Order: sequence, then C-alpha cells, then structure tokens
Amino acid sequence: MSQFKANQLVDRLEAAAKARQATVARLRVRPAAGDPAVLARQSARRAIIQAREVRTNERKLARLATEAQREAEALAAREREAAEAARQDAEKLERQVALAAEQKAAWDARFAAPKARVRR
Repeated sequence: MSQFKANQLVDRLEAAAKARQATVARLRVRPAAGDPAVLARQSARRAIIQAREVRTNERKLARLATEAQREAEALAAREREAAEAARQDAEKLERQVALAAEQKAAWDARFAAPKARVRR
C-alpha cells in the first residue's frame, strides 16, 4: 500500500503562494511610461488602430459607392420603364384614334350611301 502524503495539501498551498508572489513581483517591476519598450508597443498599437480605421473607412466608401451605383442603375431602369410605358400608351392612343376614324368612315359609308340615294 502506498503511504498517505499528509504534506500534499501543504505543498499545494506553498506552490500557490509562490505563484502569487511571483505575479506580484512581476507587476512591481513594471516599466516606466517613458521606457522605450513601452513607447514602441504604444506606437505599434496606434499604428494598428490607424490601419484598422483606414480599412474600415475604405470598406465604408466601397459600400457607399456600390449603393450609389445600385441606386443609379435602379433610377435608370425606372426611367427606361417609364419611357417604355409612355411609348406604349402613345401607340395605344394612336391605334384607338385610327380605329375610331376607320369605324367612323365605315359608319359614314354604310349610312350615308342610302341617304344620298334618297336625295336624288
């Protein structure tokens, strides 16, 4: 049988305490704000943020350009449809006028001929 290790809990507690002390020591040794390494990291972060903003703005501009193009295409399509509808309406009106004139001529021919014969 294996021996019971009573020190196991104590060992774990000591290891946790050492880890906490190491973390505190690492935070105490924090470099100053004017440290070149800190300044380099800050400038790198700023460059990354600026590049991200530039990419975001480029995407926005591209999206706006695409939307403007779609709107222009839709407007042109609506104008074409309106012109086509106006042309069709004009053709229909011309056909109706021609049909009315044709019907009037046929009516006149049918009813005017007997009247002309009667008057003679």
